Amino acid sequence: MQLKLKTLLNRVHHFKGFVYGDVRLVEPEGKHAVHIEARIVPRKSSKPHCGSCGKPGGGYDRQGERSFLFVPLWGITVYLLYSPRRVNCDHCGVRVEDMPWAQGKSPMTKAMLCFLATWAKRLSWLEVGRTFGVSWDYVCNAVTWVVEYGMSHQDLSGITAIGVDEISYKVGHKFITLVYQINAGCRRLLWIGEGHTQKTLEGFFTWFGKERSAALEFVCSDMWKGFIKVIQRRASGALHVLDKFHIVANLHKAVDETRRREAAELRRQGEDVTLKHTRWCLLKKVKNLTTKQYGRLKGLLRLNLRTVRAYLLKEDFSHLWEYSSVAWAGKFLDRWCDDALRSKIEPMQRQARTLKQHRELILNYFRARKELSSAAVEGMNNKARVVTRRSYGFRKLNTLMIALFHTLGHLPEPEQAHRFV
Repeated sequence: MQLKLKTLLNRVHHFKGFVYGDVRLVEPEGKHAVHIEARIVPRKSSKPHCGSCGKPGGGYDRQGERSFLFVPLWGITVYLLYSPRRVNCDHCGVRVEDMPWAQGKSPMTKAMLCFLATWAKRLSWLEVGRTFGVSWDYVCNAVTWVVEYGMSHQDLSGITAIGVDEISYKVGHKFITLVYQINAGCRRLLWIGEGHTQKTLEGFFTWFGKERSAALEFVCSDMWKGFIKVIQRRASGALHVLDKFHIVANLHKAVDETRRREAAELRRQGEDVTLKHTRWCLLKKVKNLTTKQYGRLKGLLRLNLRTVRAYLLKEDFSHLWEYSSVAWAGKFLDRWCDDALRSKIEPMQRQARTLKQHRELILNYFRARKELSSAAVEGMNNKARVVTRRSYGFRKLNTLMIALFHTLGHLPEPEQAHRFV
């Protein structure tokens, strides 16, 4: 048994200058669980390396034996035991030696840190802790260490397209601003800032640097004035494309607002059936309507209602995205805005004035040859919302940020002698 375990450990977790001594299965009495203990000893004549500068030095003395939690084998907890040497370093003085399997004073091996962090991408942190018999804090520390390593080693070169958006992470209008890289070959989370202000986005460009900001070719955002001003000032050389998703969403809100206003008027006149239960008939795509909803919509379209006219304007606007020519798309947009302004439907008129104000930014979608789509940003946002929903127990925003970077950042991971997942 001992020989086989030692051979296995030497195969998957071997470090130069160290060997495994005795390996034993411990079966304690009482409530303590069965576990494996593997003792590490330094090779004869090997010099310890300073834990601060990494340079070899003469031995000074030894500390007491420490245990390090290792990846479980066959569902059995494994501990590595080692008595650290202290080094008499010429540069740093007396220091504890560098132990290549551990990080600082952490009671876990680097292999265990990476093991827990990998599973934390698939399960909630609490569930990972329960599955592998460790506390939530152990999982949090593992993810934090992996993310900090990845952030310090990430490659920020070649970024030419970014997307900016915000999501709510807590009740009470608590927002975070997210910046993604949305290049065709690489989509990842780059930066997180607390709040939804111009100052927040300024913080990203300060972190990103002037040279990288000047190299940006495309920036995608919604129509919020704060984002537009900062992007024009800090990334003036990039083509700023407005988020298609938010434009369509605003039109849907205008149709729904028109429906609610007209339904209230009809109720005051004693007629409360015509627009009752018609919200999703008007907002869903026709191909997604149920048979009942489709029949209800056909009946509505026969009526001369402001809601119906708003719905037809919304449906007509969807043809804008079919154009390839900037000139023809501009003509269509101008014609649609004129129709909406003449409709005497206040919510649609408001949207038309907004679209006219941002006409050139909308047409940048076609100047970019439709290569930059808001779908990438919204897809990443959906994944970010899944993380926030899974993270309701987090007390600190910093912990949520770590979870988001861990899931969406595609960060480089520490090199390991062997991968266990």
